This record gives sequence, structure tokens and C-alpha cells, in this order.
Amino acid sequence: QLVESGGGLVQPGGSLRLSCAASGFTFDAYTIGWFRQAPGKEREGVSCISSSGGSTRYVDSVKGRFTISRDNAKNTVYLQMNSLKPEDTAVYYCARGVLRLCVLDQAAYNYWGQGTQVTVSS
Repeated sequence: QLVESGGGLVQPGGSLRLSCAASGFTFDAYTIGWFRQAPGKEREGVSCISSSGGSTRYVDSVKGRFTISRDNAKNTVYLQMNSLKPEDTAVYYCARGVLRLCVLDQAAYNYWGQGTQVTVSS
């Protein structure tokens, strides 16, 4: 099971930290990704982190603003989001990868959380 939390309403320029808590599988064996879907748009990959945490990847639009990390002792992946923009508004999902390689292709993920809403608005 993957459970996202930490979403909410924030003003432009603000910050949020999303959490993805995992259970029911060997967490430290899997890549975890964050994806988002805005109204009327396709779901896109935002960031991913390898099983050890040694490799990360970001979509260009969030580079320098978002940071992904994981605590394998707590079975949790985090997405720290700073300098938020209205275009970051979306439902954010975490997902478990099927590959050892960290990629932002949703086809490489086979288990998804229920999502958490992030709204950036003044």
C-alpha cells in the first residue's frame, strides 16, 4: 500500500512537503516515483528516486525547486516542494517502480497511491 499525504492549499512562492508511506512490500528494493495530474491534462512524471536513494531524476519544470528523498527505515519517500507556482496545482501520486532504473515514464510503475491534492493559489 502507498499512502500520500501533505497536500493542501498554499500561496505562490510557498512550500509543501509531500510524504509517501509504504507498507506491504520490501520498500528498500524499489524505485519510487512522484507523478501529478492537473485538471484536463495527462499525468506527468515529476521526480523519482532509486531504491538506495543514490539516483534521482526530475522533470525540467521542477528542477531547482523540488527535492525528492527517502528514509528506508521509515518506509517513506518525501517530495519537498519550494517556490511553488500556480502551474504546480495538481493531484500528486506516488508509485512503485518495476525497474531498478529511476525513470519518469509511468509505464515503468505498477502500483499507485490514491493521490493528494496540491493547490497553489493566492
